[in-house]
Amino acid sequence: MGYLGGFALTFKKLFKGSRTGTTVTVPYVKDSGPKREKALRLHGRHVLNRYEDGMEKCIGCELCAGVCPAKCIYVRGADNPPDDPVSPGERYGFVYEINYLRCIHCDLCVEACPTEAITESKLFEFSFTNRSDAIYTKDELVVGDDGLPQQLPWEDWSDIDEVGAWASAWVRATAPSGDATYEGRIGWSGELGFGIKDPEQGQTADLADEHEGAARSAAEEGMSASGGKPGRTSPGGPGAGSPDAAGDPEADHRGGAH
Repeated sequence: MGYLGGFALTFKKLFKGSRTGTTVTVPYVKDSGPKREKALRLHGRHVLNRYEDGMEKCIGCELCAGVCPAKCIYVRGADNPPDDPVSPGERYGFVYEINYLRCIHCDLCVEACPTEAITESKLFEFSFTNRSDAIYTKDELVVGDDGLPQQLPWEDWSDIDEVGAWASAWVRATAPSGDATYEGRIGWSGELGFGIKDPEQGQTADLADEHEGAARSAAEEGMSASGGKPGRTSPGGPGAGSPDAAGDPEADHRGGAH
């Protein structure tokens, strides 16, 4: 098929429906068009989360930048000022940039983050008029005092009331360390503006009592096998996802500091 044949096929489809007689392409009308409902784990634009006391969760470890296959994340850490620390750790993210001309929204950065600092919101309706706007800086990525993303002029927030609190839904579907004995336990830290969010369906907090005995037995067995040394803990740090610390925001907070 030559060039003209290709154009002819395109124009032919413009005025013809599908085999079922319905139109495949639906016109998009902002705010009033037939928008598709967003999935709970949709990968949208990123946010940098903060603890409930306002401190930033990012510790400048640069793991997100290292794991990014598109090389769209640039991070530089710095030592926390002793008199006015930015994060509860020894370091914080001094520079944080994401180039959305490269980002493929694979969510590997979210999976690599040890403190649940970087997550993806459900906001995906944004466009740029120049290349510099496509590079989101730390000032634009850190959530506001209400825990919501900071709105930029080119972002459509018409459904923020529906998706605003979903920024960490993907993280909350994962059990600490992938250990089945932690299923149903809240092992993540609280977020500014939202506190400790509820688990998703299928990983409900109602199962906590059922798994408590199994989790404790597994921990004791691990200590016995290692000669009394503590077993493996969750990605948040020592004690962050352990049975004794489950549901304790202070324990999660301390765990994120390492």
